[in-house]
Amino acid sequence: MSKSRFGALGMGAAAAMVSTVLAAPSAADTCGPSTTCATTVTFTVTAGNGLEISTPDGPVDIGSGEPGTQISGQLGAVTVSDERAALTATWTATVSGTAFTTGGGTGAETVPTTAVSYWSGPATATTGDGTFVPGQPDAADAEVLDEPYTAFSKTSGAGDNSATWDPTIVIDVPDQTVAGTYTGTINHSVA
Repeated sequence: MSKSRFGALGMGAAAAMVSTVLAAPSAADTCGPSTTCATTVTFTVTAGNGLEISTPDGPVDIGSGEPGTQISGQLGAVTVSDERAALTATWTATVSGTAFTTGGGTGAETVPTTAVSYWSGPATATTGDGTFVPGQPDAADAEVLDEPYTAFSKTSGAGDNSATWDPTIVIDVPDQTVAGTYTGTINHSVA
């Protein structure tokens, strides 16, 4: 008959090892009768993609007109998406523009920023809570893009949110402007 390799104490050591492996996890709390046993539970809320702004793919054609006339058209949907899950979920979207040029960009081939105006109009869609404020609610509030202006903002509220608007671009074509297709940019940012 062969002898166990654990020897005389081998069986006890093996049993202790099995007992340790099979032991139940310790209880979170132990309570007597008619008392409440509490277990602390946690979870984590994660932020999404942060704060982003999206604008239409270009080029966007807003129309045509002769020198001395006004050309206007809508840019397309501009959307701020705020997925920061912030306690204070406020933001400001800013708009600026460049001069519009054709050909070699000489004086007669340039429409300056002082002839380019922008108005946001009201939101076409919003999500989340808080106050969403258009920078230029209607045409009478249009801003000349010779410097940056607030296009849209959110001034209160918490958590994820979004706002979409469809701004109008207005070009006062100078009298000396030559014929051609003019190209410039309307720039949006959010912070």
